[in-house]
Amino acid sequence: MSRANGGGVTTSERVKASAHVDPGVRELIAVREIVHAFLTADRPEDVFQFALDRVSPLVGASFACVYLIDGASELMRLGAVHNWPAQFSPFLGEMRVRLGFGPSGEAASERRTIEVTDVFADPSLEDWQEVATELGFRSLVALPLQTGQAVLGTVTFYFADARALTTDTRSLLRMVADQMAATAEKAKLIEELRRANGALVESNAELERQYVALLEARRIKDEFLSNISHELRTPLTAVIGYISLMQEGLAGPITDEQQNTLGQVKGASEQLLGLIGDLLELTTLKRGGLEVVVSGFDPREPLDLAIQNTPGRAKEVELRIVEQRRTEAADGEHRPPARVMWSDKKKIAKILASLLSNAYKFTHAGEIRVDLEVLEDRVIYSVHDTGIGIAPEAQRYVFDEFRQVDGSLTRRYGGSGLGLALARRLARLLGGDIVLVSTPSVGSTFRVEIPLAYEPNEELPPDRN
Repeated sequence: MSRANGGGVTTSERVKASAHVDPGVRELIAVREIVHAFLTADRPEDVFQFALDRVSPLVGASFACVYLIDGASELMRLGAVHNWPAQFSPFLGEMRVRLGFGPSGEAASERRTIEVTDVFADPSLEDWQEVATELGFRSLVALPLQTGQAVLGTVTFYFADARALTTDTRSLLRMVADQMAATAEKAKLIEELRRANGALVESNAELERQYVALLEARRIKDEFLSNISHELRTPLTAVIGYISLMQEGLAGPITDEQQNTLGQVKGASEQLLGLIGDLLELTTLKRGGLEVVVSGFDPREPLDLAIQNTPGRAKEVELRIVEQRRTEAADGEHRPPARVMWSDKKKIAKILASLLSNAYKFTHAGEIRVDLEVLEDRVIYSVHDTGIGIAPEAQRYVFDEFRQVDGSLTRRYGGSGLGLALARRLARLLGGDIVLVSTPSVGSTFRVEIPLAYEPNEELPPDRN
């Protein structure tokens, strides 16, 4: 006979020894065996099998079965067996018990213990006597495997002796059934948790694959936009050059009407060239290839450049420039501090031009005010307008590329949706940012904060937002 590790006794020896001990100790032994089954099992049904193999000898059963309710079916399938007669083993997989029929079916259906003390002493069980003779049992007890939520099925113990069911044995069997049901339910929850965790791991892996594919798609898109922008700029620049030659009369005399038409064509071409330039700059910026050219300048200079290079303001709209006063001269006159800004002047001018262009587009009356404030470590440009404003739900994507508040084909206001996206990316490239505050029908304020002295950050990856 095999021994446990360390020279200990086997399960069968522990069972024989337990037959002569106090009933309370036998219950503790049974609980220990069921807990061991729980710790050993990988699946809920393994709990039943291990528990039957360890508990059945403890209670003196010749053999035992666990029948489990099969979903919404009225049938119970065989979930585990112990010491089943070998000649009947091939038929175990096909065995089914109907709820409400027979001791095992009644125990599950009625949620109570069904006990048959002597099959051969009860004339009403004449049909069972032939089965009992073939299988070698005389008495049986079927107990529902019941939890607080539902009935899982039935555990049935079969005994060769009609006098096997003592009061202590009945108490022990009820405890065993309750412990088996509770333990199996916990095992089921753990199995479901494992499946959910496995599904979550697979889902995370799939999300990671999709994320990598998305990054690759974005890289290909940006590369395509960069390449096509380069290819478009060259012929478009040549077109603008030929138009200029025609306007100067180098290709022959032209009428005033032709001069006007050429001016319109040139204007549209320059607008398209500017759009292509923005697209190229945006893709280069996203790929981390845009260079910052640092120089020292007055913070008012990029604002002056932006005002000079931004057309489109309606005649009814007043443009005001307000410089915040921070120091006071000896004669009492307020003057702005003389500070030098070290950053990329052209990029700041482009940021401000985008904000002014946006304000011009959506403001038809009232005023546009630009505030300039120089602090100790940063410069703040604020562009206020009295235009149509932006709805709260639309404010979260106004800085997204190719996005507009009204994206329909019949929209009133044109534009590519690149200006604000490029402006914010340039501001962040210079170490600052743009913040929007807007109220529909009242107006909008775009506040740009740029460090007074640019400091490159080598750790920043290419912008992928």
